[in-house]
Amino acid sequence: MTQLTRQKCVPCRGGVPPLTSGELALLLPEVPQWTLEEKDGVQRIEREFRFKDFRAAMEFATQVGGLAEREQHHPELRVGWGHVIVELWTHKIRGLHQNDFIMAAKIDEMAEHSARA
Repeated sequence: MTQLTRQKCVPCRGGVPPLTSGELALLLPEVPQWTLEEKDGVQRIEREFRFKDFRAAMEFATQVGGLAEREQHHPELRVGWGHVIVELWTHKIRGLHQNDFIMAAKIDEMAEHSARA
């Protein structure tokens, strides 16, 4: 468990800059299975979770959805047979915020307790 799992996402209303490369360098090791990606000019973090079947993948995606509602920070989810791909970034700032790393750490913790392949 990282310190990030003890934190709560705070509403981001925009007007703050995305994380710098130095800040990213400090946060990425806290969620080592996530990769830094750039799509459409927006940095994001992404991770694929593997499961034994479609049902387990859907159950995990539903759990992630519940966490997203509690934290008020919503990831992009892609669900397929035996896998869920989770992408995180903060839409209001078109980039990464500490909230994205808090969610990633909490999703990792949740995955440790799921029926994974």
